[in-house]
Amino acid sequence: MNSLSNQKDLSVGIDFGTTNTVIALAERDGPVRSLRFNHNDSLYEVYRTLLCYEETIQSGQKRVDVTGGPWALEQYINARGEIRFLQSFKSHVASKLFQETQIFARRYTLQDIMSDFFQQFIENAEGQLDLSVAQVVAGRPIVFAGHAPDEELATSRYNTAYASIGLENVNYVYEPVGAAYYYAQSIEKEATILVADFGGGTSDFSIVRFERNAQELRSIPLGYAGLGIAGDTFDSRLIDHIVSPSLGKGSGYYSLDKKILEMPTYYYNRFCKWHELGVLKSPTTLKELRSLRSAAVEPELLDTFIDVVDNDWSMDIYKAISKTKMDLTLQEETDFSVRFSDSRIEKRVARSDFENWIAKDLKAIEEKVEELLASSGLSVSAIDKVFLTGGTSYVPAVQKLFARHFGQEKLASGKQLESVAYGLALVGLDQNLSNWTV
Repeated sequence: MNSLSNQKDLSVGIDFGTTNTVIALAERDGPVRSLRFNHNDSLYEVYRTLLCYEETIQSGQKRVDVTGGPWALEQYINARGEIRFLQSFKSHVASKLFQETQIFARRYTLQDIMSDFFQQFIENAEGQLDLSVAQVVAGRPIVFAGHAPDEELATSRYNTAYASIGLENVNYVYEPVGAAYYYAQSIEKEATILVADFGGGTSDFSIVRFERNAQELRSIPLGYAGLGIAGDTFDSRLIDHIVSPSLGKGSGYYSLDKKILEMPTYYYNRFCKWHELGVLKSPTTLKELRSLRSAAVEPELLDTFIDVVDNDWSMDIYKAISKTKMDLTLQEETDFSVRFSDSRIEKRVARSDFENWIAKDLKAIEEKVEELLASSGLSVSAIDKVFLTGGTSYVPAVQKLFARHFGQEKLASGKQLESVAYGLALVGLDQNLSNWTV
């Protein structure tokens, strides 16, 4: 792939994210751009990483329809039959514990779910995307999400899912490296850049030394690091403190000898993680929750919890949590509100509280960046620019952390949701593509 003769004139960058997926197109001597999806006469450059399966009965036969992105959200809202709504499934990609799940009468592996998602965004692209004539570069995290992630398993699952849309030989590039490449297009002289890419499931960091010789951009990778703390983790803190207490967390139930015991935290630990919500809807778990409800000191709280799990209110909670998090990037306080079948939760939330809830996570991010500098043999002063990207980079506490370490004047951002995909697509046009791939 180093020779010009192997270069293609069209490159596609795929940033398959935990929360959002962006597909970018780059043509030689042309601008890089996002693939746009037309849904209900609105154009979306960011395709939400969502799937909705709906089972209906037509002419006496059961039928399962699957949709992705904004179509999945629409199907979820307007469903006439039974539904199974999936989000943050990328967080399972390196997990040996997730082998399969049952969706209606069929068992699905994670590869099946990923394949369905990839096929949906190809279909929704409506002919804009011809992968057969393009160089394809796909992003991947430096460290996969989850406990003891299996990188080989994750790679195998990626390969299988991409093969389902006809991609047998995908070039993988670390996601923050893609963002670094995008940002480096704007530099006019040599620079050492730290990229902090905050996704939904992972936060990834890379340090790259860039040098520009005439029109050629050359790079020297100096270090990579990552950890499984990111946007979904911040969401889980909000759920844990705002939503879960209204569903019974911290309340009690009567034991057989009439002692009051605290509600098991197991259910609430799973509830606050988007990718584990489906586990709670299993018949076994719902039976356990109903048993706890019969012994609960405050049974109405368990009624609400069972309603939320059994009737798939997760997207409503997600929307309310996302709104709260975004509001707190702009103001000191906001109102959280979400309605279920027969109840609602309304609370006033302060930014200071949110920052206290994520303090340990911020500390872990800070320590990871310090470890990266140390392992790369670099001081803070050796970093010329810090490029922050990903949705969580908007959080004021995250920006303050990097400003405190490197100085506000060194911070840069732009195209927080698109920069990784843009960079991946541009890398595909580089005559030294193999220098960038994993």
